[in-house]
Amino acid sequence: MYFTQTFIPTLREVPADAVIVSHRLMFRAGMIRKLGNGLFAYLPLGLRSFRKVEQIIREEMNGIGALEIKPPVIVPAELWKASGRWDAMGESLLRVKNRLGSDFVVSPTAEESFTALIRDELASYRQLPLALYQINTKYRDEVRPRYGVMRGREFVMKDAYSYHADEASLDKTYQAMGRAYRRIFKRCGLSVIPVKADSGAMGGSGSEEFMVESVIGDNTLILCKNCGFGANVEKAACKDDFDAPPSLEAAQIAAASTQPLEKIDTPSVKTIDELWGFLKTEAKSFIKTLIYRALNVALDLSSAPGGTVLEKRKPGTDGTAVYPEAFFAVAIRGDIDVNEVKLAAVLKASEVGLAADTDVVRLTGAPVGFAGPVGLSKIPVIADITVTAMKDAVTGALIQDAHYAHVAYGRDFVPWLTADLRTVVAGDCCALCGGELYEKKGNELGHIFKLGYKYTQAMQVHYLDENGKSRIPIMGCYGIGLDRTLASVIEEHHDDDGVIWPMTIAPYQVLIIPVKYEGEIKNLAEQLAQKLEQAGIEVLLDDRQERPGVKFKDGDLLGIPYRVILGDKNLALEVPSVEVKRRGEQDSYLLPIDGAAEALTGLIHTELAELNR
Repeated sequence: MYFTQTFIPTLREVPADAVIVSHRLMFRAGMIRKLGNGLFAYLPLGLRSFRKVEQIIREEMNGIGALEIKPPVIVPAELWKASGRWDAMGESLLRVKNRLGSDFVVSPTAEESFTALIRDELASYRQLPLALYQINTKYRDEVRPRYGVMRGREFVMKDAYSYHADEASLDKTYQAMGRAYRRIFKRCGLSVIPVKADSGAMGGSGSEEFMVESVIGDNTLILCKNCGFGANVEKAACKDDFDAPPSLEAAQIAAASTQPLEKIDTPSVKTIDELWGFLKTEAKSFIKTLIYRALNVALDLSSAPGGTVLEKRKPGTDGTAVYPEAFFAVAIRGDIDVNEVKLAAVLKASEVGLAADTDVVRLTGAPVGFAGPVGLSKIPVIADITVTAMKDAVTGALIQDAHYAHVAYGRDFVPWLTADLRTVVAGDCCALCGGELYEKKGNELGHIFKLGYKYTQAMQVHYLDENGKSRIPIMGCYGIGLDRTLASVIEEHHDDDGVIWPMTIAPYQVLIIPVKYEGEIKNLAEQLAQKLEQAGIEVLLDDRQERPGVKFKDGDLLGIPYRVILGDKNLALEVPSVEVKRRGEQDSYLLPIDGAAEALTGLIHTELAELNR
C-alpha cells in the first residue's frame, strides 16, 4: 500500500479531551475520529488493527466449536420485558419506538436475542450442547463516556452464549472459553489478570473477569503476593483475623464465659471513631449495624422477622416472589466496611443502598448511630461472618445515647442470615494461602459467566430429554470488548514517540521509507515492497514528498513493527544495503538489499509464531 493512496491524517497536537495514552495516540496516528460524545469512527489504519483483533477472536471461538451468527442490533422490547431487564437496566438502556409506536431496544448485550432464537429452534437434548457467538455493534447510553474507545457509547463486542443439558456440560464449555480467552489476549500481546468477579445484572453463579492493569481502571483488583489469587473487590474474600466458630452451638458455648450483657451510657457518641475514643478500645471490638433499603428482592423472606410486608410481593419473571422494596439490618465488625455488591448478590436484589434517616428511626426506634442487632425485631438482621467470632463486643442499644457492652453472638442475638459481606482491602490475608493481599486498578476486557437458568427459565425455553421429559437448558455467557482490547494494547505497548504494535495486530508489518522517492531509490523501494507482499507481508510504502524527519516521526507514531530506510549512503556501499529498525528498539542495523525481503519475512514469521503459539 502506498502512503499517498490511503488515508492516515496524523496530528502533531493532542486533542484537549484525550487524557489517556490510547485516546491520544489513536487520534494522533489517524486511527479514529470523533463524531459525537462517546461515538467514534475508525479510519483505515485503525480499522486494519481492529479487524485483526476481530480475526484472532473469531479463530479462537471457531477453534472451540462455537458457531458464529449475526442477529439484529435492534430487538423487540418484548424480549427484554420477558427477561425482566426492561426496567432493571435503567437509563443505560437505549429504548426507541418505530412509526407504529412499538418499543424496541438498541442492544447493549444479547442474552435475550440469542435465547429467543434458541427457544424457537430447540426441541431435543440431541441438539445440546450448543455455543453461538456474534461480533456485533452494541450501544449503552453511558452517563459519562470517556477515555476514547475505552468507554464509548457505541462499541463492538464478541458475545457468545452456550446452552446445556446439565452443569457438567456447562462447566466444560466455561473452562474452554476461559482457555480461549487466555490465548486471545496472548495473541494480542496483552498481559491480563484473570480474577473472580460478581455476575451483576447478568445473573448466574460462576464468573471470571480478564483484566489489564490501568491507572484509570474502573475496577479495584485484590491480588495475593504469594499464590497468585485474584478477584475483583466486588467478589474478593479473605481469611479473617479471627477463627469463626464452626456452628451456632459452638458460638453459644464460647459466649458462656463472657460477662453478662450491660447497657452503658454513651452521651453524644454515635460513630465508631467516637466510640473508640470514648471507651478506649479498638474499632474491631464493635459491631457496626447499618440499615439498608433493597429493591426488587428475589430472596425468600417468608421466614424473615415482621418488618417485611409479604403482601407487597409480586410474581417474578421466573416464578419466584419479588419484593419491590425491603429493609435489612447489616451487622459487621466495626473496623471493616460493607461490600454493597456482595449484599445485593446475597439478597438477589437489583439495587441496595443505605436507608434514609427517617426509615432508620422508624425501623429501629432510635436515631442514626444507635442501631444494633440485640432486640432488633422489625427487620431481618444479616450478619457478616466476622460477627460470628465476636463474644465480647459493643453495639448500639436501640436507644439514643446508649450502647450495649459484652455482646456475644449466639447468646444475645442470632441473625436471620449470615454471609460474607466485607470489603476486602490491601493488607488483608489471602483466603487460599494466608499471604498478604494488595490492590491494583484494572480495566475489564473480557468476562465469562455461568448464567444458570436465569434467562432460559424466564423466557420459557424447553427441550425434551432422553426420557421424553420437558427440561430447561442451563446457560453460559462470554463477552469480549474489541474496542477496549485494541485500546489496551496501545496502553501496554507505547513510548513517548507513539505506538509499538505487537506483530499480530499491527496495521502493517513493514514501513518502507525512501529518503528521496525518486530515481533508483524509488525503483528499489518498490521492488522491495513487491517482494515482501509476494511473501505475504503487509507493507506500507511512504511515497510522500516529505522531509525524511517527517517520515521518521510519523513512522514512530504509527508504530509499524519494522522500518526499512533506503538512502544513497547505504545503497552506495560495497554491498548495497538498507537500514532496518525494529520499532521500540534503540539500535538499527544493515541488511543487504538483495536478501532484505527474505530476512524480514523470516523475522516476521518468527514473531507471529511466538505470539500465536
